[in-house]
Amino acid sequence: MLKFLCFSLALIASTEAKELKRDKWQTTVNGVPIPPERSGELIFEDDFDFLDLYTWQHEKTASGGGNWEFQIYQNNRTNSFVDDEGFLHIVPTLTEDQYGEGFCNNGRIDLHGGWPADECTNPSFYGCERIGNGGTTINPTLSARLRTVNSFSFKYGTMEVRARMPRGDWIWPAIWMLPRMNAFGGWPASGEIDLVEARGNEQFQCEGKEQGHKSAGSTLHFGPFWPVNGWSEAHGEMIHSGGGFGTDFVTYRLEWTPEYIAFFYDDVEVKRVVPPSGGFWELYDFDTFFPGVSSPWFGDDISIMTPFDQEFYIILNVAVGGTNGFFPEGCTNMGYNKPWSNTSPNAMNEFLSTKHLWYPTWNKETDPDQSAMLVDYVRVWAL
Repeated sequence: MLKFLCFSLALIASTEAKELKRDKWQTTVNGVPIPPERSGELIFEDDFDFLDLYTWQHEKTASGGGNWEFQIYQNNRTNSFVDDEGFLHIVPTLTEDQYGEGFCNNGRIDLHGGWPADECTNPSFYGCERIGNGGTTINPTLSARLRTVNSFSFKYGTMEVRARMPRGDWIWPAIWMLPRMNAFGGWPASGEIDLVEARGNEQFQCEGKEQGHKSAGSTLHFGPFWPVNGWSEAHGEMIHSGGGFGTDFVTYRLEWTPEYIAFFYDDVEVKRVVPPSGGFWELYDFDTFFPGVSSPWFGDDISIMTPFDQEFYIILNVAVGGTNGFFPEGCTNMGYNKPWSNTSPNAMNEFLSTKHLWYPTWNKETDPDQSAMLVDYVRVWAL
């Protein structure tokens, strides 16, 4: 059930300072400040008694998230649904199970819709229409991305999500946030908050380090423009002490304040990011690594938390594959090597043609829930 509280208060006044200021210790929701006497109150909750489409808007696109991922996001109860026990399921499936054998290399998909609820949500990277032919393969999987972009955004507070990650080769689950308004420009200038990302592989080792479903990470993305990104100074990872993030439910928590951002898995701190007096520009030391590049964060309203001093909305999704390097080259996967190259002009076809290797690891016949991300609840409290 969704609980949503808003309270009126005067807008935060800006202060003059030579160094970057510290923002006011106060939560805002959809542009409305929460009064100090409401500190600690629950301002958002969804326990998934049902799939509330007023709260969660589905993406409908083949754009691949800017990473040339291998899924089409759609609004279909095959890929996103709530079960009788109150768990949200986000499930990847095969495109050709819905559209027929051979569709990915010989078909055409048109995601344009005639009604607001059926519109293609992201036309970039050929996201609204694709044709399969000798040189192009339509995204071989289907999945879901749900977001609160039209219903709920907030600045500062504590967010908790209890979830179990999926298991299966090349599955990429994420619980994350993007800015409601790109106040400082396109990605990553306006920031990105990744509460948790993982890989579904049973055993996937890179330079001797486990990167499969027993590992998960949290990250902040920030920088003047793509691909200049200071994420490496704001990234933390954890190895699960038990069976893995794909076998156990974990409570993922974000603490977001005007002084720091911290990530926790079951109360264990994974990463704390405390920007210096010069803010996130100084945190990564962009002036040294990218001399001559100007900061997008300037003006009287800039704080040490900029760009993370704006409202962000919540995103839940399960992606598959991609060529951005989240699944790196040269790593060791259990049973077989990664079946596509991140520099290949037709990585999707390389992935599709090796379905006999990766699809059995999704275990659809004996445990259909294994490849799904299960979400128990999402909650947000005011500072």
